[in-house]
Amino acid sequence: MDVLTILSFLGAAIALTLMPGPDNLFTLAQSIAKGTKAGVFTTLGLCTGLLVHITAATVGITAIIYQSSLAFTAVKYAGAVYLLFLAYKSFREKGAGFDLSSGDSLDYRALYKKGIIMNLLNPKVSLFFLAFFPQFVHYGNGNVSVQMLVFGILFLIQTFIIFSLISMFAGKVGDFLRKSPSLSRKINVMQGSLFTLIGLKIAFSQK
Repeated sequence: MDVLTILSFLGAAIALTLMPGPDNLFTLAQSIAKGTKAGVFTTLGLCTGLLVHITAATVGITAIIYQSSLAFTAVKYAGAVYLLFLAYKSFREKGAGFDLSSGDSLDYRALYKKGIIMNLLNPKVSLFFLAFFPQFVHYGNGNVSVQMLVFGILFLIQTFIIFSLISMFAGKVGDFLRKSPSLSRKINVMQGSLFTLIGLKIAFSQK
């Protein structure tokens, strides 16, 4: 792979990562509600999920899933239901405000797991790899699977960096909102609304 191909891939990957989508909106919601660290741990979970998608794309499993409408639909609706469940939990806590000192708020292991589940239950990620990566793969540059793996690792690294920056920014916004008791009580409503939006977007999206 030449430098120009790699730079072109990174440019396109960064632009696509910055576009509003389920994963970055999910990170944004968690960071506003629970702080920068929560967003970073959520990002680690999302990136762990990406490892699964990258491996699947490299060995060709993604193509098989794409060809199966039943598998695609099952994963899609499972992801939507999971997000709507998280939205329901957020709306139930809307009147409680938000206390970062509580054990649940700082359960980073749980946030990490949520990130993994969120990413794995988003079939669009697999389809994205299947449609996007081959545009930069050239048979004359060696083993195709190795090229897919290299692009996957590069995509993972830039995703972690960008999502971490989103977490830092959203965490600052959350800190500001928590300074006002009235706004603090609305953070869970904002988070629930974002989860609902993401869930509906996944549920009604097409291949």
